[in-house]
Amino acid sequence: MFAFEGIYTPAITPYAADGRIDFTVFAEVLESLIDAGVHGIIIGGSTGEYYAQTTEERLALVEKARQVTANRLPLVVGTGAIRTEDAVLYATHAREQQADAILVTSPPYALPTEREIAHHVLTVDKAAQLPIMLYNYPARMGVSMGETCFREVSRSANVVAIKESSGDANNLHLLACKFPHIALSCGWDDQALEFFAWGARSWVCAGSNFIPREHVALYQACVVEKDFDKGRRIMAAMMPLMDFLEGGKFVQSIKYGVALSGLKVGGARAPLQALDEEEKAQLQAVIASVKCNVAAVNAG
Repeated sequence: MFAFEGIYTPAITPYAADGRIDFTVFAEVLESLIDAGVHGIIIGGSTGEYYAQTTEERLALVEKARQVTANRLPLVVGTGAIRTEDAVLYATHAREQQADAILVTSPPYALPTEREIAHHVLTVDKAAQLPIMLYNYPARMGVSMGETCFREVSRSANVVAIKESSGDANNLHLLACKFPHIALSCGWDDQALEFFAWGARSWVCAGSNFIPREHVALYQACVVEKDFDKGRRIMAAMMPLMDFLEGGKFVQSIKYGVALSGLKVGGARAPLQALDEEEKAQLQAVIASVKCNVAAVNAG
């Protein structure tokens, strides 16, 4: 069975000046992540702005990603949708494109119960028959996965991992203690150290779109080297970035961070608006500081 290990980047979606997806730059984004040594790529996540894209665009992004990655690293496809039927469509298409796994969320806005969430997950699972990473993000979905949901979805061996993004340490402890067969993946960046301490072996982190090596360094210290003293120092160096990203304009900040590396990724789709000049300057300074301080930790 597929195992999630390492840094998984939910890739951004570049847009041209006319608002259409720029597939040439999208390929460059994916190549830059592969070159930086991330361990997997997720297409169709929140950071990729799936909610602002048509069905045709989402399918085309997956097809392009499959072409570019060419089995050099795992490709995971997001199936987020309000309607279960739409999530099934994205999941079956992922299977057709030979994706390695799918990301399955609670349907947003509908406010399903935990058993209804589980029914949604298992319906998608039956259609796709691919390894599943659950995605628990109540701040966006309006509801949280909990013990009832985890118990129900455990009927399927395909449910192998969870991106836990509730920010609630109780859910982290619940999963680690009662559902160890569902591998933990950090989905709440400023808790990465805690996730690794509780046995997580992967981290789905939007910031790895533009400082992938620093995220890999934290994973390497905590999971591979099991050096949590070094991990704490790296985490401390990265906290200013995490604080900035949690301050608002999350997707815009991620895309501006990528733009600073020289890729012409464009802005975010409406209703999101670009960073102002002061915010850009602040983010640029934070990124420079993080790179410098993490390099110092790695240098000993």
